[in-house]
Amino acid sequence: MKWSDIRTRVMVAALLPVLIVGILLSVAFLVGRSSDLNDAYQQRARALARQLASASEYGIFSANETQLQSIGLGAAREPDVRSVDIFDSKGILLTRVGTPLLKSPEMGIQESTVHDASNALDILVQPVHGSQISLDDVFEVQAQALPPPAQLLGHVVLVMSRQSLTTLERGMLLLGVLITMIGLVLGAMVAFLISRGVLTPIQQISRQVARLENGELDFRALVEPSDPFAALQRGLNSMAQHLQDNRQLLEYRVEKATQDLRTQKEAAEEATRTKSQFLAAASHDLRQPSHALGMFVERLLQFPHGDEEETVLDHLSASVRAQQDLLDSLLDIAQLDARTVNTSIRALSVADLFAPLASGLHAQADAKKLFLRVRQSPLWVLSDSALLTRMLLNLIHNALRYTERGGVLVACRPVQGHRIARIQVWDTGVGIAPQHQREIFKEFFQVSNNERDRSKGLGLGLGIVERTARLLGHTVSVKSVLGRGSCFSIELPLAPSQPSQNTLVDQNAMPLNELQGVRLMVIDDDVLVAEAMHMLLSSWGCDVAVASSIDAALGLLRGNKTPQLILTDYRLRAGENGLDAVRLIRDEAKSSIPACLMSGEVEGNLPNLCHDAGIHFLQKPVRPTVLRNQILQLLR
Repeated sequence: MKWSDIRTRVMVAALLPVLIVGILLSVAFLVGRSSDLNDAYQQRARALARQLASASEYGIFSANETQLQSIGLGAAREPDVRSVDIFDSKGILLTRVGTPLLKSPEMGIQESTVHDASNALDILVQPVHGSQISLDDVFEVQAQALPPPAQLLGHVVLVMSRQSLTTLERGMLLLGVLITMIGLVLGAMVAFLISRGVLTPIQQISRQVARLENGELDFRALVEPSDPFAALQRGLNSMAQHLQDNRQLLEYRVEKATQDLRTQKEAAEEATRTKSQFLAAASHDLRQPSHALGMFVERLLQFPHGDEEETVLDHLSASVRAQQDLLDSLLDIAQLDARTVNTSIRALSVADLFAPLASGLHAQADAKKLFLRVRQSPLWVLSDSALLTRMLLNLIHNALRYTERGGVLVACRPVQGHRIARIQVWDTGVGIAPQHQREIFKEFFQVSNNERDRSKGLGLGLGIVERTARLLGHTVSVKSVLGRGSCFSIELPLAPSQPSQNTLVDQNAMPLNELQGVRLMVIDDDVLVAEAMHMLLSSWGCDVAVASSIDAALGLLRGNKTPQLILTDYRLRAGENGLDAVRLIRDEAKSSIPACLMSGEVEGNLPNLCHDAGIHFLQKPVRPTVLRNQILQLLR
């Protein structure tokens, strides 16, 4: 039986009082009876010792050892008497009956009792005094008021054994235990008979509760009128009914809520698809005219004009650049929030990652007379090449914008036991106050640009960096001292070092400002974009061939010389795309012609597809200076 069993508890509740009462009664009986037996034993022993002393008076006085021996033998027949010793007044043993003592007790004029606990013996020493019998005439006046002291004749030593007394006490103890056990048995029988009427309905209630616990809410117990727990069983039946009703109601509500959630989920998925389609359409449709506008403005700047026209054109060019920056940033943030950006994590060489940064941003640093130092590193990291490059460009642009003297340092080093790489962008700029170091990652937040001066940026670059890092699983942090500068850090996993497959280019193979006579093929189905590209590239001295489809491009290839570079849009007519166009032209020319794909698409995997095809990718709108530098770099 377990203690938690109801039967065990009822039995214990019934037997425990019986056990306690039986033990208490047995103890009380044993103690009382043992005390009575002990008192009777001591009184008998003292009485026997005094009788022996009285009977031995004459024998001691007359030194009649025969009489004394007879008295001792008579006493030895009494129960519990072990031995009898009779001594004269000088301590000389006159007679001894029974087992002698190892050591004679001390004998005085008073009676005494010595208890030998180790041998369960009582040694009684009784002095024997001479009788004082007056022989004078009864009518004679007594001369003295008090009788003379009695004469000590000897001693009687009586040794009594407590063995029988101990045996009686043990018997009483066994009797008490027996009585207690009988009481327990009788109590158990009574408890069992009583508990049968209680345990049966309790067990029925337990089974009912167990079935309810298992979810059988339709179970109802039969209630007998004589059941002492009838009210409880009726209450359980009522509770089960309420539970069953509530479960049915809850199931209905859960089913309805599930259906509502499913409807809302489908609506959210449809909204996400619509948003993604809108982003794709908006990105392409907004980037295309913005890209063409930038090209037309750049070409317009090349025409002769007066001072007033130059001022207007400078303002127009600045407005176009600001519009393109804002459009790029807003669409980038929308893509990151909608998680429509696909990532391709692979091993990247930090040296290859840093190389274009140094060459592409030195002009911005030189314009402000700042140094830009990119410290080369042999490390390899795991990340997405295009997204990580955009993060670094945003951080370096931001550092150069807010630095007036000194410069910017870009470096990479291993941390955490060579498991993590930490890329850092240091600047000696204005710094950021501690209370603003988390706010700067929010959209449109700028510490000191309340007037929204576009020359100080838009406040979107760090927001894009933070969202991109979260998408890639990297960590971005900032440390800054107001007035002394800032350090932005990107932590990302290290990759095993791998041999770089990039070949070094000869920087002097072609003058940077020499595009005269370079044969270019432009493929774009947008008339305005194609016209703008043709006008701008032709103004740079390039020999430009423009096609709106793959068939037109292949036709131009067959009728003209092979182009030195292909510039193509991604989305073309009739479902064609720029990747297929470059592949087919290369196959037709049987040459790996350098190519650059420019697109306003938001498809996140497009940069990686271009990388796999050996095609450089530029996101529209493309600045004319960026396009020119990219053409020169590809032609090298």
